[in-house]
Amino acid sequence: MRILIGNDDGVEARGLEALVKVLHKDHEVIVAAPLHQQSGMSHALTIGDSMELVKNKRLEKLYGIEAWGVDGTPVDGVKLYLEELGKKESVDVVLSGINNGANLATDILYSGTVGAAREGFLHDLPSFAISLDAKSEISFDMAAAIFKNYLEKTMAEHNHPFLYNINFPQSFQDRKPEFLFSRQGRRDYLNAFIRQEKDGRIFYTVAGEIYDTDKGEATDIYATEQGFISVTPLTTDLTDYQILDERLAQ
Repeated sequence: MRILIGNDDGVEARGLEALVKVLHKDHEVIVAAPLHQQSGMSHALTIGDSMELVKNKRLEKLYGIEAWGVDGTPVDGVKLYLEELGKKESVDVVLSGINNGANLATDILYSGTVGAAREGFLHDLPSFAISLDAKSEISFDMAAAIFKNYLEKTMAEHNHPFLYNINFPQSFQDRKPEFLFSRQGRRDYLNAFIRQEKDGRIFYTVAGEIYDTDKGEATDIYATEQGFISVTPLTTDLTDYQILDERLAQ
């Protein structure tokens, strides 16, 4: 397979390198990721400003791959490669991650990891966003090895575009790693903004405590809490069909 890998943690992130390390031996791997940390960028795109493009010589030399750092958002990297840098060669699948931290429930809407994968899906490609709980006892290398098998199996079974949001748990809880399909839960944060004053100036930092308002048995939150690897199939259609149907019926 020809695999394009992006992320939101930056081109030098350990999670991205873990994917490269495990995939480059059996597949053609290309990296197009932000030069710097870009968490929380969702599907942001750089408009108007120029973006510097930098070869990542360390990854290229170490793994014999094509690797680019893009001074832009997670989406910029994927979009730039698919539409310009690699437009003469087809890509089979887009991966984003492995993110240092979970992307569950409502966090999906803010996630740059999911944004980069979503861009692949918008180009009619199978796409995966992969995240690992920041407090997980599972290493990036272990998660990458487990995901490699799942990727190859899934790609062999499906030949159509899809967007899967994958989250590894804190622990497998003494069970064999198992992927479990789940729906998106709902998550919010208490005390999300921390105020500080310095030299007469006011600053706010985004932080907060997790407050889950929907983590029922079918949700991605529940799946990971039970030690499963959650797989949530996503779509880009934001239409509220219930309201649409009601209006059209009037």
